[in-house]
Amino acid sequence: MKMLVALAASACLATAAHAAPPSAESVEALLVATRSEALAEGMYANLEQYMRQAMAAATQGQPVTAEQQRVLDAVPAKFSAVIRQEMSWSKMRPLYVQIYQESFSQEEIDGLIAFYRSPAGQAFVAKMPVVMQKSMQLMQTQMGPMMVRMKTAMEEAVAEAKRVK
Repeated sequence: MKMLVALAASACLATAAHAAPPSAESVEALLVATRSEALAEGMYANLEQYMRQAMAAATQGQPVTAEQQRVLDAVPAKFSAVIRQEMSWSKMRPLYVQIYQESFSQEEIDGLIAFYRSPAGQAFVAKMPVVMQKSMQLMQTQMGPMMVRMKTAMEEAVAEAKRVK
């Protein structure tokens, strides 16, 4: 019985190892079916707003001068511009293709394409931006208290380190 299980496992591993890697064209088709470029652009469009909210939550209750506020107000736009430039779809698409080719077989990519082209798959793709937006909003409500706790923990660690000599 153990021999039979070992042979079956070996056959499965050999089949997986010899599974055809997906073509770049099929991965591109999957990225189109999932509207990956539009999702990335949507994420970038909201990035600056989320960064502003996170910074406001992080500095909430702390006095800041007008000059400090001006600097803090400029940071999200600068970060957003850098991220948009460095992580543009034209730069990221080849990386996604490579990762998908290394991670999936042609059969799996074909199955994913079939799903994402189906009504259920299209509904999933259409609703994910709303799901992500709601998730980010929920995370923002958690960030303020978490940042306070993290700051307190950091201050306690620094104070402890100063006491230990």
